[in-house]
Amino acid sequence: MAALSAWFWNERFWLPHNVTWADLADPAPGVEYPKAGHLFTALPLALGIFVVRIAFERFIANACARRLHIQQGVGRRAQPNAVLEKVFTSITKNPDSRHLDGLSKQLDWDARKVQRWFRHRRNQDKPSIHTKFCESMWRFTFYLSIFSYGFQFLWQSPWLWDTRQCWYGYPYQVLTSGLYHYYVTELSFYWSLMFSQFTDIKRKDFLIMFIHHLATVGLISFSYVNNMVRVGSLVLCVHDASDFLLEAAKLANYAKYQRLCDFLFIVFSVVFFITRLVIYPIWVLNSTMFESWAIVGPFPSWWIFNVLLLVLQVLHIIWSYLIARIAVKAILRGKVCNDVRSDIESSSEEEADAPTESLKMSSHPSKGENSTNGHCVTAKARVQNHSSW
Repeated sequence: MAALSAWFWNERFWLPHNVTWADLADPAPGVEYPKAGHLFTALPLALGIFVVRIAFERFIANACARRLHIQQGVGRRAQPNAVLEKVFTSITKNPDSRHLDGLSKQLDWDARKVQRWFRHRRNQDKPSIHTKFCESMWRFTFYLSIFSYGFQFLWQSPWLWDTRQCWYGYPYQVLTSGLYHYYVTELSFYWSLMFSQFTDIKRKDFLIMFIHHLATVGLISFSYVNNMVRVGSLVLCVHDASDFLLEAAKLANYAKYQRLCDFLFIVFSVVFFITRLVIYPIWVLNSTMFESWAIVGPFPSWWIFNVLLLVLQVLHIIWSYLIARIAVKAILRGKVCNDVRSDIESSSEEEADAPTESLKMSSHPSKGENSTNGHCVTAKARVQNHSSW
C-alpha cells in the first residue's frame, strides 16, 4: 500500500521541477496551502447539502408550486389489472405488436385499449410537473447563490483582473478562507448531485450524467491537489454564469409563463455563447496554456490539466451547436421545437394519450403564451448538467 501511495503521489508528476511535497507541508504560521486531506471535508458537507435540498423542496419550493397552481400527482391512472401489471414489471414496459395481440386475445380487449393501458401505466412512474418544478427551483437557488458568492469573491481577487497572478509564485500560493469555501462548496454540490441521482427524476442518460458528475468531481479535486485553485475558480465562475438562467427558464416553462420562458432561454443562450466560446478560450485557456508556460513551465500534471480543459472546450462547441439549432428553428418556424437531444428528456415527459387529446390540450392557452413554445427548455434542459465542469 505504501508503494502504491508513493507511486500515486509522485512529486515529479504533481509538482513543478525542484518542488517537493515537503516544501508545501510546513508553511509559515498563518499560511495554508491546499492539501489532499481537505477534500474529505466535502463528503459530509455534500450530505448536508442533500438534506438542505430535501427541506428546501418540501417547504419552500412546494409552497411556491402551489401558489403557481402547479398540481401534484400524475394524470390518468391505469386501471388495476394483474395480468398487464405482471407483464409491465417483468417483461416489457412498451410491448410490441406481438405482445399486444397476445394480451388482447387473453383479456378480450381491443389492442388499442391494451396499448393505452401501458401508456397510462408508464406515465404513472414518471414525475409530475410539480416534482420537476421543485427540483429546478432548488438548482436555480443554489446556482444563483454560488455564482453570486463566487463573482463577489473574484471581484476582490487580483487574478480576476490579471490572470498572470494565477501563476506568479506557483505553487507557493496561499489558500484564503474565501477561496477554500468556494472550492469545497462547489465540490460538495457535485458530490451531492451524485447522491441525489438515485432519488431524482430518472432519465435515459442516468449513466452518462453519473460519469459526468464523477469526472467533474475528479477535475475539481485534481486542480485543488496541485494548487491550481486560482485558475480553477475562474473556470467555475465562467460555468456558473449561465446555469441559473437555464433553471429560471425551466421554472417559467413549468409554470406556463411561456413569454418569460422564451425570453430567459434567449438570455441563457447569449450568456452561454459568450462565456463558453469567448471568455473561456480567450481568458482562461490562454492563461492555463500560454501564461503558465511562460511563468512556471510545463510538468506532467500541467499537461493533464490542460488536456482536460481543451476537451471541455470541445464539449462547449458541441453544446453551443445544439443550442443554436433550437434558436434557428425558432426563428424559421416561429416556434421553438424539440432539439436533437429531446429523446433524452422524453423519459421524464408525460406521453400523450392520443392526437385528439393533444388537440384538446392545445385549445387552452398557457399564461403569457405567444407564437413560441416554452417547452424548448425541457428539450434543452440536459445541456445545463453537461455544461458544468
